[in-house]
Amino acid sequence: MRIDILTIFPEIFNGPFDQSIIKRAKDKGLVEIYIHNIRDFSNDKHKRVDDYPYGGEPGMVMMIEPIANAIEWLKSQRSYDEIIFLTPDGETLTQPIANKLSLLNNMILLCGHYKGIDERVREIYITKEISIGDYVLSGGEIPAMVLVDAIVRLIPGVLGDEQSALTDSFQDGLLSHPVYTRPADFRGHKVPEILRSGNHKDIENWNIQKAIEKTKKRENKNS
Repeated sequence: MRIDILTIFPEIFNGPFDQSIIKRAKDKGLVEIYIHNIRDFSNDKHKRVDDYPYGGEPGMVMMIEPIANAIEWLKSQRSYDEIIFLTPDGETLTQPIANKLSLLNNMILLCGHYKGIDERVREIYITKEISIGDYVLSGGEIPAMVLVDAIVRLIPGVLGDEQSALTDSFQDGLLSHPVYTRPADFRGHKVPEILRSGNHKDIENWNIQKAIEKTKKRENKNS
């Protein structure tokens, strides 16, 4: 998989993408991640990428030309399955969406900033819009990191245990069941006996029941 990220703050991605699971995926050659500075595609001598909005509203808007130049330059070299804009008013990211995106070969992620991007970018180039929640951040860089992490960990060969991702929360519509490890007794707080019984059928049933209880508890809390 290849992921191209368009941003005006490329340095933000240096740490998160050079650690843990994403680094492992890159080292194995399972994913290629390229960060592109939108300013490099500006025809303005000062590399400006924003301007005042028509209509007189406060704030600044990212201009269409640098973004269009960047996207068209990338598309001239290869085809892309999706061109995704990270935006609060996009479709909320869910596990099924991450599952589907993890099957793609090439995608572009566009990180917005300021008041937003020129609407014509969305009309002409964007194929999918994704939000990580109903709140506003300073830009699309953190949502892009979230999306990349959610996708990359699902690529076969990235995780040490191929089955691990399949038992994550939300994969079957339920939250994950409680998990424990050694010691079996920590200051009187003990691991449930059933998990130490060796009876795999009973353990599976316990896990399902606890997942259902946990999911219902959160649903009741949010209702």
